Amino acid sequence: MISRWQLHRAVQTIRKGGVIAYPTEAVWGLGCDPWNKQAVQRILDIKQRPVHKGLILVTAEIKQLAWLLEGLTTEQRQLLEASWPGPNTWLVPHLGRVPTWISGQHASVAVRVSSHPLVQTLCQLTGPLVSTSANPTKHPAATSRLHIEQYFHNQLDAVLNAPLGHRQQPSTIRDLVSGQVLR
Repeated sequence: MISRWQLHRAVQTIRKGGVIAYPTEAVWGLGCDPWNKQAVQRILDIKQRPVHKGLILVTAEIKQLAWLLEGLTTEQRQLLEASWPGPNTWLVPHLGRVPTWISGQHASVAVRVSSHPLVQTLCQLTGPLVSTSANPTKHPAATSRLHIEQYFHNQLDAVLNAPLGHRQQPSTIRDLVSGQVLR
């Protein structure tokens, strides 16, 4: 696992607008402060991803999303609570509560409460993070530190080298309103 010093450095990097790479349940992710437009743009540029597609927000626990989940039905809340923490990303109506550099052209935003211990610790210290797969568009997601170096040599501000979770596939993505599975 990573040292306290490495974790502290990653948290400071995020707070200062930096971009980090870190392991998640199945693949490596790129992350930053979702409220920092310049940091999000750096991730989009590094990945060669258009802003209109939107990004995922990851948290340590559902209460970090309370501001976003206001107004959901009891049934919708129960669906979320039953699936988290874990490899379930939900598209939740954002009602203008997130910036367009996060939601893209969508009326919903993708959110997940991670079950990966490092991601949980990071989010407990920083709040929600952008979490997008660590790969340039049209390339396989990074599954090792070596892939991170090959894809993003000298483009990242910090890399948290820790084991991936035990999942073989990235999170399932579902629309909370329609129930449709998108991935």
